[in-house]
Amino acid sequence: MSIFDYKKALADIPHKPGVYQYWDQEDTLIYIGKAKDLRNRVGSYFNQDNQMNGKTRVLVSKIRKITFTIVDTEIDAWLLENSLIKKHQPRYNIMLKDDKTYPWIIIKKEPFPRLYWTRKMIKDGSTYFGPYASVGMMHTILDLIKETYPLRTCNLPLTDENIHAGKFKVCLEYQIGNCKGPCQAYQSDEDYDQSIAEIKDILNGKIGNVIKDVKLVIKKAVDELNFEYAHQYQKKLLVLEKYQSKSTVVNSSITNVDVVSIASDERYAFVNYLKIMNGSIIQTQTIEIKKRLDESDEELLTLAITEFRTKFNSTSKEIIVPFDIKLKDENLKFTVPKLGEKKNLLELSHKNVLFFRREKLNQYEKLNPDLRSERILTQMQKDLMLTQLPVHIECFDNSNFQGAYPVSAIVVFKDAKPSKKDYRHFNVKTVEGPNDFATMEEAVYRRYKRMLEEEESLPQLIIIDGGKGQLSSAVSSLKKLGIEHKVTVIGIAKRLEELYYSGDSYPLHLDKKSETLKVIQQLRDEAHRFGITFHRKKRDQGTLKTELEDIPGIGKTTADKLLRQFKSVKKIREATEAELEKVLNKAQVKTLLAHFTPKIT
Repeated sequence: MSIFDYKKALADIPHKPGVYQYWDQEDTLIYIGKAKDLRNRVGSYFNQDNQMNGKTRVLVSKIRKITFTIVDTEIDAWLLENSLIKKHQPRYNIMLKDDKTYPWIIIKKEPFPRLYWTRKMIKDGSTYFGPYASVGMMHTILDLIKETYPLRTCNLPLTDENIHAGKFKVCLEYQIGNCKGPCQAYQSDEDYDQSIAEIKDILNGKIGNVIKDVKLVIKKAVDELNFEYAHQYQKKLLVLEKYQSKSTVVNSSITNVDVVSIASDERYAFVNYLKIMNGSIIQTQTIEIKKRLDESDEELLTLAITEFRTKFNSTSKEIIVPFDIKLKDENLKFTVPKLGEKKNLLELSHKNVLFFRREKLNQYEKLNPDLRSERILTQMQKDLMLTQLPVHIECFDNSNFQGAYPVSAIVVFKDAKPSKKDYRHFNVKTVEGPNDFATMEEAVYRRYKRMLEEEESLPQLIIIDGGKGQLSSAVSSLKKLGIEHKVTVIGIAKRLEELYYSGDSYPLHLDKKSETLKVIQQLRDEAHRFGITFHRKKRDQGTLKTELEDIPGIGKTTADKLLRQFKSVKKIREATEAELEKVLNKAQVKTLLAHFTPKIT
């Protein structure tokens, strides 16, 4: 029997809410569970052997594969787990195998509709909302609605004929203000229907009006010093503000549809599939397709749809897709949603496929690091609109202290990785005072003048740490050397991470999470670190030299000799006369010792 490497499987599982599935060596689904944090929950099965009961130890011993589906919230995980367990009934799931279902709120299809909760959905035209994973939360919503909107609770047949015939009389609910008496025509159809319309908005997630009303009730109760009543409503307000009436996992208005989404690159495509039945996700899977030719996403998605529908015996007439599909089938409808519940389902599918793709690519790139470099460089070429793959990138940064000790630093990346042996420092020679533009112009000119003289290959991309001014200075130097058209140079402004091109009035904004921007930021930060380190060293040495040069008979050349020999003023102060005589003449030694000897007053 093969040994299951749970540590390797665990590394691919995210710290996100979702549902996990365990499979045995026959590829049979044996357990489904939910989790607020998938990695922590799955990991607990393998790290608490001494605390497990016998059944759990047997389950763990049979695990040979772990799959998972991520969702938006813990409640969504709960609902998805319920749907999957009832569909597949895995051997080791016991708690949710019965016919228990989660409750729904129903607005009954009848004259003057009633509002109540139920666990059974009957296709009689009534409107259902939910299901609700938290019964307490559902009752809180019902209580708030009933106290805000007086509705009838009786089951009388309130037809127009019965009401006008005077068959009914108002009950106690009317007397205490919980009902407006539609049974005796005290409340019109229009007024009642207006209340129902507002309730539907609330149950669809538009609960702003209810929250506003509850806050008014609390304020009024406090003003009347009825603190107990205010406290009751305050608790309801806290629950209401956390409440989410819509779930991307379950929606009763979506009865039988398939959802597919795709993410691809040059080599692979990944397709996620969700099967929706009676408002619940009952099947979910993500597959990987290795491209043989330059197939389009539409071709791959069509292939995957056929595969999924055959595998899962889907008979749905509607398929939710991320873009138009040209597949001809009179019995199928392809929907590209823009808003609403179907859009939410498509986004959930897309979230799963992106995560699956990222994890797979990470696995491949760990085995072959060159794949990562090639992928990143290809993406950079596309994002930055380069004519060449940016295999060789150089980044410049300046440092000075109020114009003193100006330096420039250059860092080099090759294949999207630092090439530290190629890092260089520049002591600024032609610039006096705090002139960052002139400093940048000198550094760029000296760098590429030397490369041209030594016939070295130029970089494909030059990054300047600064805005338009520094960029213009760099381009000026490239023009003097006649290579402005041979390389691409961009500037990165610190404040908003804007990218500037020479001659363009408007900056380029990349997605904050894009790998291209991350590489550029890494270059900028590395150049800053490398430059500031050299600048501080030079500034510190300059300060020490000034102190030594202030000693009569010790000039700049002598100060340099002392620092090279002893490394610091502290060690010079502690040196013996014999040690100093190795560097200085006797007169200089005498002067130096006198300078460092405390004067007695």
